Amino acid sequence: MTQNAQTNRRIVLAERPKAAPDANTLRLEETPIPTPGPGEMLLRSVFLSLDPYMRGRMNDSKSYATPVSIGGVMTGQVVAEVMVSNLDGFAPGDYVLAGSGWQDYAVSDGTEVLNLGAKPANPSWSLGIMGMPGYTAYAGLLKIGEPKPGETVVVAAASGPVGATVGQIAKLKGCRVVGIAGGAEKCAHVVDVLGFDACIDHKSPDFTAQLSAACPDGIDVYFENVGGKVLYAVLPLLNPFARMPVCGVVSWYNIPGLPEGPDMGPVIMGTILRMKVKVEGFIIFDSFPRSLYAEFVRDMTGWLKEGKMHYTEEVIDGLENAPEGLYGLLEGRSFGKRVVRL
Repeated sequence: MTQNAQTNRRIVLAERPKAAPDANTLRLEETPIPTPGPGEMLLRSVFLSLDPYMRGRMNDSKSYATPVSIGGVMTGQVVAEVMVSNLDGFAPGDYVLAGSGWQDYAVSDGTEVLNLGAKPANPSWSLGIMGMPGYTAYAGLLKIGEPKPGETVVVAAASGPVGATVGQIAKLKGCRVVGIAGGAEKCAHVVDVLGFDACIDHKSPDFTAQLSAACPDGIDVYFENVGGKVLYAVLPLLNPFARMPVCGVVSWYNIPGLPEGPDMGPVIMGTILRMKVKVEGFIIFDSFPRSLYAEFVRDMTGWLKEGKMHYTEEVIDGLENAPEGLYGLLEGRSFGKRVVRL
């Protein structure tokens, strides 16, 4: 069933996954389209963002945000069209950036909603390069990583929407940039299109040796997106006073407990101590002043207009295909920013 004007399709959390989510984790439902009241507006979702953080929202555990409840609509940012408005500042036909989640229609009172105007160019980019992933790369690298000209910056998940942006900004700041990605196609894209100095395939049997060879002067900034064996390969290469912005650890999101294998805690903590490494985790809308977002929009808009930033978007059609789209993203089967066109 495709999106229509009579029914609200929504995807809800059916059960909490114990490891990787599967066909039983999310459920597609149909409900009546809600009616906006005074001071409210009706939004029709056009694009839905798929992001790794959504896996964490499925867990009932302490985190930076309230988990999705069983039977609750799966959380997520959307670009939506205003269909009916009883709210000043929003008119029918306006496009907005909102946190409506995985559903066709939602009622909003305008809280945390950004009006994009009636005819925005590339509206889905507000979910990617001009939205949360782009801002995450910008703030995490520049404010925590603090790259300096001539330094070596290593970026995990380098072909993804955050990693790709991190590396390109680092190049603009005069750094040597080494990406890490999964597969020859992604690595070629990172070097040939995004302009990184090198990209190492983490699936290669000699991955650790290749990474070491690509960083002859060590690593000054490591932008962490994945954890696991990539982190373990990076640790011996960190220079004194290296900085590590921790954006995500996607390789560990589905494990039910401690990872298998030897206890790497002493190695991780010992390296942080001996090399005086600054490690800082961050959640983009909690960790930085709101004024920084305006700086990001100004800089990124300019870089895009000047052709200094390249962006890859992968569009999946149909809300019903969103679950598989998210699962593939978590397994590394995405290329660039993944969005769903409803």
